[in-house]
Formats: sequence, C-alpha cells, structure tokens
Amino acid sequence: MNERSPIQVTIYNEFVHERKDEKVQAVYPDGIHETIAGFLRQQPDMQVRTATLDQPQHGLSEEVVASTDVMLWWGHMAHGQVEDEVVERVHAAVLGGMGLIALHSAHYSKIFKKLMGTACGLVWREANEKERLWVVNPSHPIADGIDRYFEIPQTEMYGEYFDIPDPDELVFISWFQGGEVFRSGCAWRRGKGWVFYFRPGHETLPIYHQPEVQRVIINAVRWAAAGGRATVTGIESAPNVRISPEGVRQID
Repeated sequence: MNERSPIQVTIYNEFVHERKDEKVQAVYPDGIHETIAGFLRQQPDMQVRTATLDQPQHGLSEEVVASTDVMLWWGHMAHGQVEDEVVERVHAAVLGGMGLIALHSAHYSKIFKKLMGTACGLVWREANEKERLWVVNPSHPIADGIDRYFEIPQTEMYGEYFDIPDPDELVFISWFQGGEVFRSGCAWRRGKGWVFYFRPGHETLPIYHQPEVQRVIINAVRWAAAGGRATVTGIESAPNVRISPEGVRQID
C-alpha cells in the first residue's frame, strides 16, 4: 500500500479574462484555474487548491507557498499587477525545491522571467490555426502516454525566436498550420526545483478540455513533484513511418 502523502498542488490564475470577456466565460465559466483543478482533483495522488490575483497576496501567502509541492501559473493581461513580494516568495520556493509549471502566456509572467533571466519574448498570431505538438523526448516522464504527436485543432500561434535559455530538457516542439515552429515543452532545473513551460492554453479556446493536454499537465505535476526523477518506459525502436501526417508517402 502506498503511504505517500498526496502532492500538494496550487494553481494560480489571474482570473481576469473570465470575468470580462463573454467568449472566455463560455469556455471556462468558473475560470481556467477551476478547469485545471477539476481534472487534477481526479488524481488520487494530488490535493489541489487555487489562488487568484484578487485575493490577499494573490492567494499565495507564506503558508500556502511553503506547503506547495508544485505550483501551476496562468496569467495574461495582468502580469504587472502581481506583487513583487509574492514573486520573490515563489522564486525562493522554486530554488528550495518547489516545482513550477508555467502555462501558455505565463511565459511573460514576472516569476517565469525571473527564473529564466531573459525577456522571454516570442512572436504570435491569433488565427485559430492547427497546432501539431511533436514528442522529441519520448522517454521523458512528461511525455508518458502521449503518441509521436498530438494535434490541437484551433489555437493561437507562438513562434520562434523564443527568448529563453536553452532548456535542460526539451520534450515537445510545435508546428503550426501557418508554417512556424516553437519549443513548446521546455524544462529547466533552478536550484533544487524544476520548472516546466507548456505552451498550449489560449483563453478563448477549449484547449484545457483536451485529453492530451490534460495528460501532459498531470504528468508534469508528478514529474516536478518527484524532482524530475520519475521513470517511464519510452519508445525503444526506430519505426519506419511510411505515411506522414500530411499524406506524404515513402518511395518504395
């Protein structure tokens, strides 16, 4: 019998879009944080709470941060409103061993930029185009249960150059219908903690309802809680892929 304590997960969401935009409300009526919390709470090894920008200390008090094993961060239009004191608190916790998973536009959050030490800029386009996420490290725990690739039918494009330090581990790269590519699943060690950036998640599209996206996030929480030391069996062969996703056939 497994006597391990459940992973203590805190989900931060600025929770601004959902209160102002009817299109976002239609997709995430209770907030993006509650959608993510919903599928994480179904995991027997996780205990989940949420935090939002409007709460005192954004819901990230010393007590909350100190008792968090893995924190997920989603922000977009209110990065500048996050108090520097809270950013310092979360930063210190990551260096001390807490995992941090930055989702989608959290690439521009204060905490992610502080952890990366770069501007974290990128190019983008809102055209509801298809994204194909390729697994480039199939033996990585975050890719457990994911096929060679999966697709998001409609999304916002993020493209290179992405101003980040070279990842310690690269798990996914994305190709977009418009032709751009992007490093969409990146991991770094910072102090004693692990940081994972996962690109999908535009607020007006039901991306966090997609099973593959949920699977990656669940995997990432477990990986970060284990200090990146979890193990999984990956692809050990080199299959001949005779037909590509776009219908290109091998010449016999």
